[in-house]
Amino acid sequence: MPNLKDIKSRIASVENTKKITRAMKMVAAAKVKKAESSVKAARPFSEELIGAFKKLLHSVSEYSASGLKVALPIQNYPELLKKREVKTAGILVVTSNKGLAGAYNANVIRNVLKSVAEYKAQGISSKLFIIGQKGISSLKRKSEDLGFEIVKTYTKIANEVSSTGAELIAEDLAEAFIAGEIDNIEIFTTKFKNMMSYTAEKWDILPVALAEKTETTAVEISPLMEFEPDEHSILQQIVPLYITNTIYQAILEAQASELASRMTAMSAASTNAEDMIRILTIDYNKARQWAITQEILEVVSGADALKG
Repeated sequence: MPNLKDIKSRIASVENTKKITRAMKMVAAAKVKKAESSVKAARPFSEELIGAFKKLLHSVSEYSASGLKVALPIQNYPELLKKREVKTAGILVVTSNKGLAGAYNANVIRNVLKSVAEYKAQGISSKLFIIGQKGISSLKRKSEDLGFEIVKTYTKIANEVSSTGAELIAEDLAEAFIAGEIDNIEIFTTKFKNMMSYTAEKWDILPVALAEKTETTAVEISPLMEFEPDEHSILQQIVPLYITNTIYQAILEAQASELASRMTAMSAASTNAEDMIRILTIDYNKARQWAITQEILEVVSGADALKG
């Protein structure tokens, strides 16, 4: 029979754990509503931006850098829009700094490793840009086995989602692309659906995927467009905006998914703690009853011995 002191100690330990998980659940629940609002508010702009950007690309027959003033790599839109053979994949991985969020980080990392392995089988190398400490620590351990390189890491951005942070990452990716260090840009993130559902996804940024022009699509998505001052100046502004906003949206989606996953995980942990406390309490009562019965038997045996 288990020791009463040990069972009581375990009950106290589980109760303390339950207090922590309940507190974490409440914090995540408070934050996830704000994150959900941010995601839903940002989606219409992102969708309209992508639509307008692709319409613009359909309307421009060729890209030229002549006459453009390029101060940063991300402003060099003709190079960014070039399609070339992919020899090195540029992968942005969005994870969190903190754990205790269920399978949130594991799902993203699993998809990244699968994609890297597939690229390796095709003779394509991979260079990773990682947001979040969980992704950094997990993927560092796998880098030698799969032969990919971690170029840059970002931890502050995982906690403080901002357009400034997205611009910084976009500039790093554009610089690597222009320099020929990577030949495409894709994001592994988690798309938020609702408080109970999210999916790990891959988003392709560059090269831009355009639907093939047909007679029908030409009428629908290629109307007569006039550009002021000219199409190249507009592209120079919209390409950086497209890249930066897509990264920003991916981080927003990931943050909301992380908080929703943590809220669900902590809710399950609290329920499990309650179940464990109930089972331990039953064990404690059984052990206590056994101890009392044992004492009574000893007293009766002693009394019988004195009578004899």
